[in-house]
Amino acid sequence: MSAAPGSDVILERMMSLHPKVIDLTLDRVWRLLGALDHPEQRLPPVIHVAGTNGKGSTQAMIRAGLEAAGQTVHAYTSPHLARFHERIRLAGDLISEDHLTEVLDHCYAANGGAPITYFEITTVAALLAFAETPADWCLLEVGLGGRLDATNVIDAPALSIITPVSIDHTQYLGETLAEIAGEKAGIIKPGVPVVVGPQPEAAMAVIEACAARLGAPMIAHGQHWQVWEERGRLVFQDETGLLDLVRPALIGPHQIQNAGAALAALRRLGFGEAACEAAMRDVTWPARMQRLRQGPLVTAAGTAELWLDGGHNPAAGEMLALVLDGLAPRSTHLVCGMLSTKDVAGFMRPLAGRATSLTAVSIPGEAATLPAEETARIARAAGLQATTAADVETAIRAIVAEDPAARILICGSLYLAGRVLRENG
Repeated sequence: MSAAPGSDVILERMMSLHPKVIDLTLDRVWRLLGALDHPEQRLPPVIHVAGTNGKGSTQAMIRAGLEAAGQTVHAYTSPHLARFHERIRLAGDLISEDHLTEVLDHCYAANGGAPITYFEITTVAALLAFAETPADWCLLEVGLGGRLDATNVIDAPALSIITPVSIDHTQYLGETLAEIAGEKAGIIKPGVPVVVGPQPEAAMAVIEACAARLGAPMIAHGQHWQVWEERGRLVFQDETGLLDLVRPALIGPHQIQNAGAALAALRRLGFGEAACEAAMRDVTWPARMQRLRQGPLVTAAGTAELWLDGGHNPAAGEMLALVLDGLAPRSTHLVCGMLSTKDVAGFMRPLAGRATSLTAVSIPGEAATLPAEETARIARAAGLQATTAADVETAIRAIVAEDPAARILICGSLYLAGRVLRENG
């Protein structure tokens, strides 16, 4: 058996530094950044993205547009799907194993064994890698919330973006939309423009108040820009004028709104129609209604369509329902694994009228996985015909034995999606 990569060894070691109680604070991050001579102060212009849903897709579209315009782009996202390296993209390329090992080792040594969360220390490692590598732009995706997220250490980003806010992570961010929006709005900085995607009224009120207090110019959906689909094209309009573009390469009506935020950002930064067109045409973002076309699960599916999505909260369930409504009619079967920390019933309710069945699985290797039996019980209560299977492949084989022409959607968790993509990407 080959030895584990050096980065895996260090990442495992970092797990042991985790504080005994999770408290959202930036104190540990500031301490480590100080020990590293503040790499967060040596970054290219930063675009900081927060929100409940659509952060990653919006960021991916912006990156596609910037790169088409000849710009070099750093990008930080989380969580990863198949390999940790996906979180850190340096000037367009995923960080190499040697470079990742080097920055992780540097951060581990500088931390001196003090308590720090895995996300905090790995975020600092990303900032260190970004500071040491030249690029034109740096895209940072918030991990959790915004105000106290480890990415929220940039004094003056070039632009902030808040994608749609909904109920999620209530144990950390608050029980109400207003409370959660307040945490997301914590990335707004004095005088820095903020692009705001479509929001529930309660969330928008909080974001508007925060932007006004900090003198941050707002570029808000419904006020300063509009986006819609027309005859299979995407139409975007802002105060600069109208764009008639190809529809985003990412599937689903919700991607129209994500595209709007990305286009508003590109226009604010001064990029023209060619960059905006490329943002729609060239974007790729795995596990967002991704059609799987290779690997053992595709073989097991035979003539059935096999799709993958990592959405895991009620808003994602509603979006998936709309996506399914827009696909060609075909019986749809869900293979679902979820974490115990999520609103499982809220995710499933919108899907109840669209799916013929749901097969619940546990997520292998995840301590917080909801047992398959419990997932199936909640699914039945939500109105789905549900059963369980030992694993995803067993579920797929059972479905196609009954319905060879099915559409099968593996869903419920980015962690489950990552497991699937390791062998079926």
